[in-house]
Amino acid sequence: MNSTKPRVRFAPSPTGELHIGNARTAFFNWLYARHYGGKLILRIEDTDRQRSTRAFEARLIDDLKWLSLDWDEGPDGKGEVGPYRQSERLDLYESFLKNLQKDGRVYPCYCTEDELELERTSLLSRKMAPRYMGKCRNLTEADRRRLEAQGRRPTWRFRVSQGPVLFQDLIRGTMKFQGEAVGDFIIVRSNGTPAYNFAVVIDDHFMEISTVIRGEDHLSNTAIQLMLYEALGFEPPEFAHHSLILGKDRTKLSKRHGSVSVREFREKGILPEALLNYLALLGSSIGEGREVCSLEEIITAFSLDRAGKSGAVFDEDKLLWMNSLYIHEEPAIKLIERLRPFIEKAGYDVNKWETPWLDRMVEAVKPNLTTLADIGSYVKMIVEEPVRIDEDAAAVLRETETQMVLRTLLQLIEEGKFSHEDFYSQVMTALRKVTGARGKRLFMPVRAALTGTTRGPELDKIFVLLGEQSVKERLKKALNMQGNFS
Repeated sequence: MNSTKPRVRFAPSPTGELHIGNARTAFFNWLYARHYGGKLILRIEDTDRQRSTRAFEARLIDDLKWLSLDWDEGPDGKGEVGPYRQSERLDLYESFLKNLQKDGRVYPCYCTEDELELERTSLLSRKMAPRYMGKCRNLTEADRRRLEAQGRRPTWRFRVSQGPVLFQDLIRGTMKFQGEAVGDFIIVRSNGTPAYNFAVVIDDHFMEISTVIRGEDHLSNTAIQLMLYEALGFEPPEFAHHSLILGKDRTKLSKRHGSVSVREFREKGILPEALLNYLALLGSSIGEGREVCSLEEIITAFSLDRAGKSGAVFDEDKLLWMNSLYIHEEPAIKLIERLRPFIEKAGYDVNKWETPWLDRMVEAVKPNLTTLADIGSYVKMIVEEPVRIDEDAAAVLRETETQMVLRTLLQLIEEGKFSHEDFYSQVMTALRKVTGARGKRLFMPVRAALTGTTRGPELDKIFVLLGEQSVKERLKKALNMQGNFS
């Protein structure tokens, strides 16, 4: 099965949003395929009839496309070893169940959920690892008929042999599990649907998967799957189990840690390039200590040898920092299109603004954006009247010298002695000469009055965006409000 050009797969279940950990697994498989010139197969594992939906599948596929993680074969019609949805492969699983039944490798189990839970509780109370103890392993035909007469529908369990199960992990080296510690496991549920491990082995075989790259939480599944490969007479693929993403408390990343899905990061205004760059660094290294790399550079440098074995702590602050770098490097014309939905979500009609003004606005605020969603507050600051004054700006406006600076600035503008080409530079030079104010004593009162904050885009760009009339109106309002700050 192992060929020169690898075949890898990403096989999500459409039961919810795409978790950031699963996106990382998809990315690693994509990188492996692109680095070695192989193929990535997208398989939808939708045998959970109650939780799987086509709506979640569509959102999952949309998120993968947003990340630019394209696949070579999948449910969209590409590929010759489909179908690529497990729900469309049930006949195949049934045929191999019959083979295992004929070979005596499986048996029907009539235990109820309550009975299994009692067994589990009993084992735990004796400080034993929970596993199925084989109650139904040696039932007679008469026993089975009696249980079926009670209305019990059986699951099918695989007869696990005693002894070690060993395999070489491409990341972790030699791995060893004891078969008897696993217990006889279910391969087909009582409703006839295949259990995860059974379907995966059959699918990976017929889809000619050469390398399985997934999270370390699947290590125990690998031992189970190797038993099935042997029983079915299939050659197993290679396995590589990367570390999991952890929260800051070093437990598996979950909703209690904050955002965990790709969709949430999209809606926050994270760029896909920044997210992929961060995931490439998480628990791994690109080489030469570099942090910001293009996708092409990441593909070239990718190696499972660089994948860490220990859990990688997800640091959203670092992701935000990296995202800001990507935003600041983005050409304005391209950034505008990415910002457009976030501006509209904030309640503004982009089409009402002339293109040159919109270009200037984006260029002005770009250095201050950490996420695309930040644009809303800056648009509000620029286009809405009256401007909202935050606490830091209010503190500046309370200062005695502020009133003198603002009154002088308003007077200078109303005298109209400045050309429009270099209006800001001329008026601020005159203001400095008249007031004697320098540095923050000069600029901070003006910023507080015009923007309602003490931080933000450069003042010369704010002047241009607001226009002379709006600048005068905001200065007047700030002066009128000063009595409220005393």
